[in-house]
Amino acid sequence: PEETVTSSFASFIHAVRPEHLSKTVCHRSKRMILDSIGVGLVGSTTHVFDIALQYCRLYSSVAVSSVYGKPGIKLSPTLAAFTNGVATHSMDFDDTWHPATHPSGAVLPALLAASQMLPPSTKPNGMDFLLAFNVGLEVQGRLMHFSTEAHNIPKRFHPPSVVGTMGSAAATAKLLSLSTAQCAHALGIAASLAGAPMANAATQAKPLHIGNATRLGFEAALLAARGMEANPLILDDITGCSGFSAFYSIYQPKPLSTPSDHHEFLLEKQDIAFKRFPAHLGMHWVVDAALSVRNLFINYAGSFSPSLIRTIVLKIPVSKYINRPFPSSEHQARHSFQFNACTALLDGEVGLSSFTESSIHRQELRELLDKVVVEHPEDNVANFDKMYGEVALLLHSGDVLTGKCDTFYGHWRKPLSKESLLKKFRSNASHVLPEGKIETIITMVDNLENLSDSSQL
Repeated sequence: PEETVTSSFASFIHAVRPEHLSKTVCHRSKRMILDSIGVGLVGSTTHVFDIALQYCRLYSSVAVSSVYGKPGIKLSPTLAAFTNGVATHSMDFDDTWHPATHPSGAVLPALLAASQMLPPSTKPNGMDFLLAFNVGLEVQGRLMHFSTEAHNIPKRFHPPSVVGTMGSAAATAKLLSLSTAQCAHALGIAASLAGAPMANAATQAKPLHIGNATRLGFEAALLAARGMEANPLILDDITGCSGFSAFYSIYQPKPLSTPSDHHEFLLEKQDIAFKRFPAHLGMHWVVDAALSVRNLFINYAGSFSPSLIRTIVLKIPVSKYINRPFPSSEHQARHSFQFNACTALLDGEVGLSSFTESSIHRQELRELLDKVVVEHPEDNVANFDKMYGEVALLLHSGDVLTGKCDTFYGHWRKPLSKESLLKKFRSNASHVLPEGKIETIITMVDNLENLSDSSQL
């Protein structure tokens, strides 16, 4: 039969082997796995996670898979994947790729749960796990490159709810050793389970997008393994009948070549952004710009004195859902250029405690927010690879101080050091795990390719 885009993806998922992973891809993906586990662990302390867990415990009959931060609780595999996916995105602290999506949270929880589900005789080893994780990343990245629309900050749907579901299906199909035909059907089934509107950003419903992506992709693979079929052309551009193209107004798919001696994964060419504090990625530009101008202000005035400031000008890209002048909840605050810039100015940092009720509703912060004016320069596009953040302080004296950031620390162009990544992981994990277990996880992920049974993770 003539090869199609869908069949090429299925052939890739089935045929790719551990030896196709380069040292760079293994190194970068292990950093992602470690960071995602840490983010999930600290996320297990949140209210939205508790809601998800209480819901899942109503329906958990085959309780074999672990839950982040809850050593005494196990759930059925797909519900464990869902719950851990919610934890991963509960603070908007998880990694981000370009084109814009959150790749790890949609894949890792499904693989962790699936590893525990499989019987002892078929447990995947660490290299199998690492390969499946990278298959999930690769499928997400390739699908997003099919549309120029995907390169910009989204407006209609949350990308991980779409490509993340497909990535989870691909990753679990690989881990479960599905046939080529079953891989194609898993992708087709997953496409019918995908999607979430951007209107739920900055609410407690947004973490469900990651939870559903990892769970539903997992379920798609399980259904395909049991014989369910779907459209074999789901990724192709078929005139008059939308498949995956239903999610994008511009969609130009290309086949994914089956790896022979070599395959260059997208992760080889495009690194990942890791967040230093728990907020939408766009906030990291304005925070670094605000910290820069804060230092200038202290050198100018001797200390940070808000009374000397007449106006705070933020120069940011146009993106409605993260332009929130006066956020009233932690989830709104994580999606507010204004809040994060003013918090950085006032406190000299942004961290976990910045998004508590007491921090959000401080009078001194409200007074700074009242001074903010937003501008949208034409050259500041809503694209994580091209945007910048600029914060200008217009003082009552007539002087103007300006800070600008076009690449924050943690961006793929300016990656976190090993020390910074480990510091973040240890800090996050310490909320629920003792030091000994934290160090065990670090060692295990660092040597993942040598692990005989990935369910130990």
